[in-house]
Amino acid sequence: MRAPSKFKLSSLVVGVATLFSASVSLADTGTPGLISTDAPGKWTKGDLHTHTVESDDSRTTQTLDFLLKKSFDYKLDWLALTNHLRASSYDNNGNKLPSSVAFAYPMESYEIQHVKALQSAGTYADKKIFSGFEWDVPTHDHVGVTLFDNATTLDTATRGVREFQYRFTTLAEDQFDSQDVAVWKSRGVTRTNSTAADALTALSWLKTNYPTTSFATLNHPSRNPGKYTVNDLRQMNDLAPDILFMIEGMVGNQMEPDRGGYTSDYTSANLPNRVYGGVDAMVAKVGGMWDALLGEGRHIWNIADSDSHFKIDSSSNSSGYYPGEYSKNYLWMPDTATGSAGMIDSLRAGRLFGVFGDLIDALDFRVVGSSGTAYMGQTIDVGSGERVKFTIKFKSPETNNYLKPVDGDQLAYMKPVVNHVDLIVGDVTAKAAAGTPAYSVATNASTHVLKRFTAADWKVGADGYASITVQLQVNKNQYFRLRGTNLAVDTPGLSSGGEPLADQKATGDNTTRLNAINDRNYSSLWFYSNPVFVTVH
Repeated sequence: MRAPSKFKLSSLVVGVATLFSASVSLADTGTPGLISTDAPGKWTKGDLHTHTVESDDSRTTQTLDFLLKKSFDYKLDWLALTNHLRASSYDNNGNKLPSSVAFAYPMESYEIQHVKALQSAGTYADKKIFSGFEWDVPTHDHVGVTLFDNATTLDTATRGVREFQYRFTTLAEDQFDSQDVAVWKSRGVTRTNSTAADALTALSWLKTNYPTTSFATLNHPSRNPGKYTVNDLRQMNDLAPDILFMIEGMVGNQMEPDRGGYTSDYTSANLPNRVYGGVDAMVAKVGGMWDALLGEGRHIWNIADSDSHFKIDSSSNSSGYYPGEYSKNYLWMPDTATGSAGMIDSLRAGRLFGVFGDLIDALDFRVVGSSGTAYMGQTIDVGSGERVKFTIKFKSPETNNYLKPVDGDQLAYMKPVVNHVDLIVGDVTAKAAAGTPAYSVATNASTHVLKRFTAADWKVGADGYASITVQLQVNKNQYFRLRGTNLAVDTPGLSSGGEPLADQKATGDNTTRLNAINDRNYSSLWFYSNPVFVTVH
């Protein structure tokens, strides 16, 4: 990776000096998270990866009501319930079932019915709550899947979930309703649940049966060595680009001693299977796998989730923060976005950013050229040699949810402060063709930190927003993305040369370990934007 430069921008500019300027260039003001835009809409906060007692590795204390209260106490606007697609032994209140059954059934009978009853009675009626599941993908790791009945509601396609679980998991047949099994067998349904090809078959099934009302997220993708190659990601995205278009780069389970639950041996060989500032190596490494995919112009977005199972149990085991407590997705939703179509279209549009520890609570990143304005997830078309304007505007809240001690109820009243923001650029070239050597290339050598902004480069306006303007002359197809942190460029054990270091395991007795985990996490806060693409004609 090339070092960032304040003066040499040869990848963007040929024979012309480039001007950097820092100023309050955006006239818009307003409430945090709301920036003037091209169409009426609003920023919303949510989590796409959560668990309740109905997951076999959660705790009986994490009932559905408990999870919902925590999520919305932390001011989320929408929430995906994604319990494991395995056998379930409890109802949503933590009561033991007479016998375990395929999760698709208690999802329908308990989880979904309880949410509907609450919202019908006026509780959480203004929130978007929907049920999906986390699937143990054959030969790979977990993928979160959500499928809706239709485009106008957020109703889960429960018949589809039952059939998906039968077809694409290894759960014993006697865990399914015998009448369902008989119907599936009468239709010639076969179980395909053991190979990488079977994983692609499942994506094909979603594409055939729920082409516009389903989506999938690649959860904690590098957690275990050898589970995903860049070929796998390309194959999945090539097969179903409108379904698999999100990587959970900002992973959950941040309260585990091995940050994010990345428990492989701490060896050099496993550095690709670590988190860096809590972020999966695919996304955290500049010029790495995510950049390789973006460098083909692929619309694959990074997201931030809690993966909440429980926080700290009675035995002082720790897992993750509650939804909205530490990790957040900020998603732009147009006023016209309703039902599942509105939710999926908003996610697919990619106008979102992820953040840890409320480092920021608002971000406006746009590129303005002669053809108009492009926001995160969008593409702007400009003439070769045209000067375009990049504007970055962000804001941090007065305090975050840092508790000290971690198992208490007293806020530390930490004001998160951004130390620097990186503008990262990479070239966009033709999409790699399957079967060619390029299809296996997991890096983008052109990607680098173009400019590192500090407080000396931005001005804070009366509205509390820090604003930066950058003018660049562009001559080739590229993408631009942002990341920011509260860390100094060189922070022992956490960052070096502005790059996050691999997170180390927290040790010690229960009290020491738990507080060390929490202190480490709030010492190393990050946000990542999704990219803006610039196409030159």
